[in-house]
Amino acid sequence: MKRALILSGGGARAAYQVGVLQALAEILPDDEKYPFPIICGTSAGAINALALAAHPGNFKDSVQALANMWRNLTVGDVYLHAWWDIFKGLGFLGLSLFNQGIGRKKPLSLLDNSPLWDLLGSRIPFQNISQSIASGKLLAVSVSAMGYTSGHTVSFFQGHESISGWTRYRRAGVPTQLRLEHLLASSAIPTIFPAVRIDREYFGDGALRQLAPISPALHLGAESLFVVGVSGNRSSAKPNKRLPAKHSPSMGQIVGHLLNSAFVDSLEGDLEHMELINKMVKLIPEETKKTSGLHLRAVENMVISPSSPLDVIAGRNVRYLPESLRFFLRAIGATAKGGGATAASYLLFSTEFITELMELGRQDALVEAEAIKRFFS
Repeated sequence: MKRALILSGGGARAAYQVGVLQALAEILPDDEKYPFPIICGTSAGAINALALAAHPGNFKDSVQALANMWRNLTVGDVYLHAWWDIFKGLGFLGLSLFNQGIGRKKPLSLLDNSPLWDLLGSRIPFQNISQSIASGKLLAVSVSAMGYTSGHTVSFFQGHESISGWTRYRRAGVPTQLRLEHLLASSAIPTIFPAVRIDREYFGDGALRQLAPISPALHLGAESLFVVGVSGNRSSAKPNKRLPAKHSPSMGQIVGHLLNSAFVDSLEGDLEHMELINKMVKLIPEETKKTSGLHLRAVENMVISPSSPLDVIAGRNVRYLPESLRFFLRAIGATAKGGGATAASYLLFSTEFITELMELGRQDALVEAEAIKRFFS
């Protein structure tokens, strides 16, 4: 059974995924071979995906190394946050509205993520990926990014020579040797972090316009999917109650919904679509599939997502951000009181927020321990 691990995006929210992986390392037996021959990551999930794929050890060791990296992460390890850095980013973004030439030499962004380039460049040994594929430990690993010129989602993958690229409507799979540029492009939240040039095109966050987040894993040969999301929307079968508005939406609320539409909604929609197809496939007799030439199969899947709303947790932790960021977030209403903590959650690379998300992910997965054991049996 070729299992794929799918890690979605969400900035600092990706710390939740690490907690889930920690629980997996506890639940699976010590003699378990590497459980995921296929790993797919998008946005900040791409960081976790490549950190796992590039680690030379077994699954438990790779998860431990990833957890240690996140546990010691600070805001300063991800982006510059001095007052000058914030106002410089705001100034260039504002001037670019009136002068298109400002952003031609250097991609524009609110935040300078050069510290993240340095951190990941020193922590992720990309050369190990080819060794893991050659040894059979991995079949393929992919990260997705969105091309600003074409508007297409490109899944850059490194895998076994038997796997070919693909082209579909507004999406493609391109075989390559994965490197730091692919990782930073996949996690470049628009206007927040700068776009990254790869060959002839600039790329940004892979969650943007990603019509089918599950598709890369299936193209790479996955037969079952283990998905770790960053939304609490699937934790309850009941729809969220619509509350009356106390005031008009702040810029923070608007930005939060835009980010959620990119990082959360497409994955949940794709999962619902796959579950519907699975039900339909099971209703079709095997003989009918053979005679009609329908190459359809049900894809087993398991999804772990937050049991508590991450924006509520973010609202409790916004105070741990640097003063310069808090000032900016207050200005756009991205606070708990302003109803816009969702936007803040994508930038909250504070030790307190990360630790709380990791523990939430671990507990959510441990609750599903028996189901996880059945999935891997």
